[in-house]
Amino acid sequence: MRRYKVYLEVGGKQVRVGEIEGNYSDDARFLYSKEYITKEESKSISISLPIQEEPFSPERTKAFFEGLLPEGFMRKNIAANMHFDENDYLSILYNLGKECIGAIRINQTDEEPESCYKAITSKQVEELAAEGTTKSTEMVIKTHLSLTGASGKVGLYFDEKNGRWYLPCGLAPSTHIVKQSHIRLDGIVTNEQLSMMAARKCGIDIPESFIINIGKGNDSEVLFATKRYDRIIDKTSEKIGGLKRPFRIHQEDFAQAMGIASFEKYEKDGQNYAEKMFETVRNNCTKPLEDQLSLWDRIVYNFALGNTDAHIKNYALIYDTHMEGVSLAPAYDMLSTVIYESATRDMSFNIGGNRNLDSINEESFKTLAARVGIGEKLAMKNYQNLLDRFENAIKESAKELQDIGFENAGHIAERILLARKRILS
Repeated sequence: MRRYKVYLEVGGKQVRVGEIEGNYSDDARFLYSKEYITKEESKSISISLPIQEEPFSPERTKAFFEGLLPEGFMRKNIAANMHFDENDYLSILYNLGKECIGAIRINQTDEEPESCYKAITSKQVEELAAEGTTKSTEMVIKTHLSLTGASGKVGLYFDEKNGRWYLPCGLAPSTHIVKQSHIRLDGIVTNEQLSMMAARKCGIDIPESFIINIGKGNDSEVLFATKRYDRIIDKTSEKIGGLKRPFRIHQEDFAQAMGIASFEKYEKDGQNYAEKMFETVRNNCTKPLEDQLSLWDRIVYNFALGNTDAHIKNYALIYDTHMEGVSLAPAYDMLSTVIYESATRDMSFNIGGNRNLDSINEESFKTLAARVGIGEKLAMKNYQNLLDRFENAIKESAKELQDIGFENAGHIAERILLARKRILS
């Protein structure tokens, strides 16, 4: 039988919360430790895994812990390089689980590996931009780091004072998620930065992000960097090799919080994910009304943007430093997918009973407001305000990117606005 110890960083300290036990991935169960349960200050690691004495089912265990892993081609590549079956999520998680999204860590012993930061050369950054998943897979395996999603991405440490990038080792946390360009989708890095900048101008809370340009701004010469909102550096942070060590802050995406497996992140008929997301916020967030309106605005924005890949793993909850409160996490992975011919025109979950962009309209949002329990007057006021700000937000963001050398931002903005007119026509 395999046993993996599960740790949670709380206030900068590694706390053992329980174990995953099983012979195979399909029969593995998570169990909170008796010691953890008896502590008054102990909190559950997920809304879907409330503290209890009994072990959780293999299905519930897998939904949360597999939700920490990369997906799709990235996962297949990592599994092949490690000589694991890509369906063996436990083995992959154990080997990558030193640094996950949020504050979870997986290990087989109580020993803590030595932590350090290794400077990355300019050549390594160039290779990461140019080589697709090959280089990101290599870095992910070296750093034992698990990041969700299907894109080629790595977690790196950025020292803003000297503009240097570092590879985290051992238990050293990263500060940024660095994502590669999809060469098959032109301008996707500029698309995402433009979309995120416009989201901020529309009043949506987003993390800091920027484009790493190591050439002339071509797709093979750029990377998209997002500052991790689940990592915090403050005056109490210790140093590792002269660099301040970030504190890990716990988070979980809505699939994990609702106990839904990653492969079911796109809604099927009758699942009504939006209603379940609002219910999750209403029942668990410290400021439920405020966070429900923020969630509403993000759904409206993704609709206006034409982001049909805004599935339930692209919305998340974040806990405070000591796990005493939960709120809606900043928005991430926002970009216009419909400007690409290969993209679907079906949203990732239904809006008022409709999923197809061309069928969704103002009445769809009125229906959604009624279903999720937000007053129609307030909901539609936010809806209209966001749509009124959208066009200028896209144009202003494109101009700002053009001014710093990303000439393709203007063309991408035109494509986004043309797609928006088609959506709203």
